[in-house]
Amino acid sequence: MLYRLSALWARCEIAVAAVLAGAITVLILINVATRTARMAIYWIDEAAIYTMIWMTFLAASAAVHDRSAVAVTLVGDMLSDRARARLTAALDIVALGFGLALGWFCWLWFDPAGLAAAGFDIETFQGNTFNFIYAEPTTTLGIRKAWIWMIMILFTFGFLLHAAANLSRSLPALGTAGRSGE
Repeated sequence: MLYRLSALWARCEIAVAAVLAGAITVLILINVATRTARMAIYWIDEAAIYTMIWMTFLAASAAVHDRSAVAVTLVGDMLSDRARARLTAALDIVALGFGLALGWFCWLWFDPAGLAAAGFDIETFQGNTFNFIYAEPTTTLGIRKAWIWMIMILFTFGFLLHAAANLSRSLPALGTAGRSGE
């Protein structure tokens, strides 16, 4: 069930990333056209950059599910089935550990407990923590960067989900790897 949930989430991530890739293309074409006409719309550059960031993080998370991230397979290719299964499980454990660390850092960065303690008053939160994540605006779009940075929370959730699903599949495979006729 965990793997099916991971697969569904990965499909959603890829679908949204594809829409964002199309949006990047449109934004860049509009940018080229308006600059050629000497009527540049300056916020388009920033919108294209943030759209690219969101697309990249969503696709990277989906790549964890598919185990299709860039990898060096030289060592794994030389190993027996049993050793390769152990290496896969070890790498899944490392990925899960990385995801947990990323989750911890997102918790520290966004500090939802501190925000709640401040009564969800951003100015009080800033005064208490010197954390300006919720107030800093983007340069030309004029929205709060916290909305842009929310991709880190989505990425972390997806990464953890995919890493846990992969680990749930690689651990049982340890018992069957290398056995013939079973």
